[in-house]
Amino acid sequence: MMDWTDRHCRYFHRLLSRHALLYTEMVTTGALIHGDVARHLRFNAEEHPVALQLGGSEAADLAHCARLGETWGYDEINLNCGCPSERVQRGAFGACLMNEPKLVADGVKAMVDVVGIPVTVKHRIGIDKRESYEYVRDFVGIVSEGGCRQFIVHARNAWLQGLSPKENREVPPLRYELVHRLKHEFPQLQICINGGFTELDAVMQQLRLLDGVMIGREAYHNPWWMRDWDALVFNDPHPVPSRDEVESRMVDYMERELAEHQTPWHSIARHMLGLRNGLPGARRWRQVWSDHRLKSRAPREVMAIARESWPLEAREPA
Repeated sequence: MMDWTDRHCRYFHRLLSRHALLYTEMVTTGALIHGDVARHLRFNAEEHPVALQLGGSEAADLAHCARLGETWGYDEINLNCGCPSERVQRGAFGACLMNEPKLVADGVKAMVDVVGIPVTVKHRIGIDKRESYEYVRDFVGIVSEGGCRQFIVHARNAWLQGLSPKENREVPPLRYELVHRLKHEFPQLQICINGGFTELDAVMQQLRLLDGVMIGREAYHNPWWMRDWDALVFNDPHPVPSRDEVESRMVDYMERELAEHQTPWHSIARHMLGLRNGLPGARRWRQVWSDHRLKSRAPREVMAIARESWPLEAREPA
């Protein structure tokens, strides 16, 4: 989810669900140690609960960055052992770390020793053609010895050669049964599943077997389905804001961000373009919010233009 789940995206998603745990983009240890810490770690108080996802392999660096994350107020530190991109491989972290479970365990222990918040690991079920259950079982077993108590398992292999990151989300087959076996073998651990979920019924089915479900791109492209999560998953049937209310609150946020951080509204609006997916006129609404010719206009003006173009039959009742 690089370049997707930034703090503006997470603010938007929090308007749709009060309880879902939100994750940052993967932030490398090098970026935090040698770069602008505030730029990478600043987030809105409204985002809680929110987890900082780290990319790295050196135990001392991970410990330093985990401590930074806790100091900045994150609720969880997550180590990414699932990203298959070539850039990540060159840094010797991400999915290739599954070949070095002892190194991952050492990194986890180093983080657990210096923070008081949960340290979790996100990973795949295998690498390349290693498709045996024993491979992922041994990885989880060894890493859990470092103090990790929650694993988020993307139920596909990661092919480190020959597939793009996009293809790695689509070509290797989903094997949910391996994740279920992990929970059966490690009942003391929290085992969550990730990969291919687009319907709430499928999510609820997994929650009867496992401890959690991670949703990625589907929540980004079709965010409105998040409106049901609090009532059905978290047993909190609070009133759900309308799409118009969500859009208005995002405009409030754009104005706040412009005043406080000089953030241009179009860098925020891009994250809410899926809000009206499936409705008549959604394409025209997206076009207005994506129109570079409107960049100099105030976001409230752009919202007015978008709503003027909205077909009467698709408008929500007052």
